[in-house]
Amino acid sequence: MFKLFRLLKPYRVSVAAIIVLMLAQSLAQLYLPTLLSDIVDVGVLKGDVPYILLYGAYMLLVAMGAMACVIVASYLLAKTATGFGRDLRRKLFSHVESFSLHEFDKLGTSSLITRTTNDIAQVQQVIVMMRMFIGAPTMLIGGVIMATYKDTHLALVLIAVIPILILAIIGIMRKGLPLFKVLQVKIDGINLVLREHLTGIRVIRAFNRSGHEKSKFEKANLDYTQTAIKVNTLMATMMPIMMLVFNLGIVVILWYGGLRIDQNQMQIGDLMAFIQYAMQIMFSMFMMTMIFMMIPRASASSVRILEILGLQSTILEAEAAPSPALHQPAAIEFHHVTFRYPGAEQPAIRDISFRAEPGEVTAIIGGTGSGKSTLIHLLLRFYDVDTGAITIDGQPLPQLPLESLRQRIGYVPQKAALFSGTVADNIRFGCESATDAEIAQAAETAQAAGFIAELKDGYQSVLSQGGANLSGGQKQRLAIARALARKPDIYVFDDSFSALDFKTDAKLRAALKAETEQATKIIVAQRVSTILDANRIIVLEDGRIAGIGTHEELLQSCSVYQEIVASQLSEEEIA
Repeated sequence: MFKLFRLLKPYRVSVAAIIVLMLAQSLAQLYLPTLLSDIVDVGVLKGDVPYILLYGAYMLLVAMGAMACVIVASYLLAKTATGFGRDLRRKLFSHVESFSLHEFDKLGTSSLITRTTNDIAQVQQVIVMMRMFIGAPTMLIGGVIMATYKDTHLALVLIAVIPILILAIIGIMRKGLPLFKVLQVKIDGINLVLREHLTGIRVIRAFNRSGHEKSKFEKANLDYTQTAIKVNTLMATMMPIMMLVFNLGIVVILWYGGLRIDQNQMQIGDLMAFIQYAMQIMFSMFMMTMIFMMIPRASASSVRILEILGLQSTILEAEAAPSPALHQPAAIEFHHVTFRYPGAEQPAIRDISFRAEPGEVTAIIGGTGSGKSTLIHLLLRFYDVDTGAITIDGQPLPQLPLESLRQRIGYVPQKAALFSGTVADNIRFGCESATDAEIAQAAETAQAAGFIAELKDGYQSVLSQGGANLSGGQKQRLAIARALARKPDIYVFDDSFSALDFKTDAKLRAALKAETEQATKIIVAQRVSTILDANRIIVLEDGRIAGIGTHEELLQSCSVYQEIVASQLSEEEIA
């Protein structure tokens, strides 16, 4: 956990000020019982009213000074804690952004969300408790010293009580720490079920599985609740134990102190001060108990955060990698590429070799699970190949800067992903510097201008989360417009026309041909009609290339392609 506190370095002045202020407040609190003792022993017993007023004024000034220290320290502490949480969230988010898809698959989205929100909140709460971290030990040690100064014999009662409480706290913490770790994992489970339910609500309702999902959530919620009850029950035993031991200690102090007063070995004011110090010690123990309740959970959370920060992406960039020139023809070549997903028994693709030339359309077709999208993921370097190599203009992908590589590619995913914001914002997502005219041109080419014009506010119409207020075809066309706005050297369409009707599909392909004439185009398709005019068609089957050629060539030489065509086109269309 202390490794995370390195992020407090920018706030070291505030932290130093907080420490000084809290030490001053603690010393003031320790001085007040001594003033009270003097007022009782001198002012009250001797009837010296001016003395009472003078030392009463001192007490008031000391108390006000302590209060001022607490107010200023609390303000600085609030700024420090919130700033620390902000910096840690930024650092974690930036680090996660560098992950490859392998790390995302390994950790899970729900766990990453929990670690970025709940776990950081737990660690941030420890910073908020810094005032207690400083004040409680100071009050505890100072209270014991001052109580011993007032009466050494009576202080033995406190010295005997404190170790008993410390042992009880340690015993409870040893049992509580494993439960705190489990508790954070249970939160992951709740987030997982909740996220699946919210993102899949349409499928759940379509199949009448709401009851099933409710039972899954109830199970995860109950699992978390039971663990939380165990933790809270364990923590709740601290307070009764402390109260019992201290109250018994106060009884012994009053009894023994009364005897010493009766024997003129102690003043009444000293006994009152001693009881005040005992209460301060008890209060500091209460604060330390709260600290000990927070530390195990924060410690478990910090381990989970450090696990993310310590995880390095499997996608590495070469040092001092040269950035290729943009807006230049880009030839793509796969050289005997083989790739297996992490944990998979069989490779997703095997010994894939082909070349995609600038100004040409290279189409990829095949059955479900044949490895079509895998090729695209490897080209975008979401994963690295196991064997073989992928080159752009002769340069292997690992030797190219990731930012430059992806800047040259206009990617349209199989499932159109839109973001909250306006239509224009979503198209401009592909190129931040795109003008309104360029956005309109991209939308026109993508056959999206028509439905955008029908929206209430046109390009300024606000999309709901994920573009839920648009149809599947409309979302696909916006995703295509986003790629076009980038004006890349390489266009990658991963089954991006599946939601379009044949008429729109034909218009879109004709517009794309003119707009992307010089670019390298790779199209993953399920429909043969989409790729009839492709310069090169790659047919995949079970992760291997079953044939490469034009539509006419494959009809003569590739049985797999013949089966696909026969299943989709009539004899007249084939002829």
